[in-house]
Amino acid sequence: MKSAVETLNPTRVRLSIEVPFEELKDSLDAAYKKINQQVTVKGFRKGKIPARVIDQRFGRGAVLEEAVNDALPKFYTEAVNEAELNVLGQPEVDITELKDGETLNFTAEVDVRPAIEIPDYSGIEVEVDAIEVSDEDVEKAVSDLRERFASTSPVERAAQDGDVVTIDLEAKVDDEVLEDGIASDVSYTIGSGELLDGIDEAVKGLEAGGEATFASELKGGSAAGKEAEVTVKVTQVAARELPELDDDFAQLASEFDTLEELKADSRKRLENMKQYDQATQAQERVLEKLLELVEVPVPEKLLEDEINTRKHNLEHHQLGQMGLDLAKYLEIQGKTEEEFDAETKEAAIKGIKTQFVLDELVNKEKLNVNQEELTEHLMRRAASSGMSPDQFAQAVVEGGQVPMLVGEVARGKALAVVVEAATVKDTNGEVVDLDDEDETAETVEAAEAAEAAESSEDAADEKPEA
Repeated sequence: MKSAVETLNPTRVRLSIEVPFEELKDSLDAAYKKINQQVTVKGFRKGKIPARVIDQRFGRGAVLEEAVNDALPKFYTEAVNEAELNVLGQPEVDITELKDGETLNFTAEVDVRPAIEIPDYSGIEVEVDAIEVSDEDVEKAVSDLRERFASTSPVERAAQDGDVVTIDLEAKVDDEVLEDGIASDVSYTIGSGELLDGIDEAVKGLEAGGEATFASELKGGSAAGKEAEVTVKVTQVAARELPELDDDFAQLASEFDTLEELKADSRKRLENMKQYDQATQAQERVLEKLLELVEVPVPEKLLEDEINTRKHNLEHHQLGQMGLDLAKYLEIQGKTEEEFDAETKEAAIKGIKTQFVLDELVNKEKLNVNQEELTEHLMRRAASSGMSPDQFAQAVVEGGQVPMLVGEVARGKALAVVVEAATVKDTNGEVVDLDDEDETAETVEAAEAAEAAESSEDAADEKPEA
């Protein structure tokens, strides 16, 4: 086999491949064997039909077609490896010449990763937000914690802001009650904004047994996005009582003995969260600067596929779960379809460029991924997906996605190398030390996990909310 490579543009090549006919022998034998198992000829046992009989009865052309289809992937792969090409996607193959007993010539056009020159990135400078936690921030954090430990008690008066009402709901569209438009014993805190628009005004002033009707656009369900006539009946009004902010509250809501210790811990948590946000901001801004330094051509077919994938995921997964279609989503966002397409294309281009540049950095810096790093990444991905680590790992292995995860970890390490070499200053002009970024991230993730667990426990003690 002989092959030659022609560069069509920075991201696409054409392979011209010549295959001597003797190199097709294995594929021809396989073709005869396959046809033997599929056809029947009187006077011959199945699978024992001579090649000359197959040629006479079914035509030599059918055999050649089967053999060529079997051989093309093998010769194409050999040519790619020989030329050391980093191909993307499937090739467009064209058989230019096929002479029985002589030769097979074909071409294959395919996208390739462009050659990227990584410049000196040590001079990158970025500015990030300073870590500032005010007394008001701490007071709000403690206040939010206090809200979670509020108790309720029924009252015989009209409902007002902050009260927890138990309500029954009935939604009609075009004077017909929706099948999924009835809900009973729904617990709702007036002013929380967690239910329908207009419900606060409807229930305020009502006592237990009171009823009101209002118009609202439905946020989910079978009639999502439609205007509905909603009838709400209040079955109970309960006042929320907040615990006193004192040492007793600190002991109730935390592991601390005093309110001052609780506030100090809240301040530390807020600082850790802001430090984590600061590190994330630094990564994003350093990456933007790096991409500005590198010329990265983007393959057209890859870009088209990436845009289609992003649109598909948005329409069929994210919006589908919210009961919305693309048109309604664009209406809510206040965007035209042209603006949406432009934003999607821009995001897709940035995503492709980012992967190309960071992959090149992985090679340049000779970065490897060890088992511990891969396991930690898998655990984080499992947590974000809502699956157990074992379930997520099984899904990854069965889906052949392990190389994808390895690539994610390697690219993360490559970006960390660039961030470490960059100069990062906050808005106060102070140089930011990101060495303890990982430790801060773990602290924040642990705190968020603990808060999520506590919220789940609190929710288990309350009535379901619509």
